[in-house]
Amino acid sequence: MSFDISMRNGKISVNGKDYVGRNVKINKDVLIIDGMEQDTLTSKVINISVVGDVEFIKGDCSEVHIQGSCGNVSTMSGDVTCADVNGDIKTMSGDVKCGNVTGNIKTMSGDITHK
Repeated sequence: MSFDISMRNGKISVNGKDYVGRNVKINKDVLIIDGMEQDTLTSKVINISVVGDVEFIKGDCSEVHIQGSCGNVSTMSGDVTCADVNGDIKTMSGDVKCGNVTGNIKTMSGDITHK
């Protein structure tokens, strides 16, 4: 399992537990924030919630919820819900619900809803 996120501001919740930092990574089962190991994840299901603005998100997760604007978002099989997107959203098998999009939205087997 791998996951990368770069945030402009705000906080992130991983599987219901809150963290603060700009750069968040999940490498195998280790959660790393701003270069420091924070936690070991035991669940294979990863749900991400962000309150704030995101530069990019890339990785394997089940759901991504962003309460703020975002740049590029790329997931393998996760639903993406966010406000305005200033880049592209790509998911292999997930639904996308968002505000205005300046880039492209692609999903192989999901629904797209946006302004």
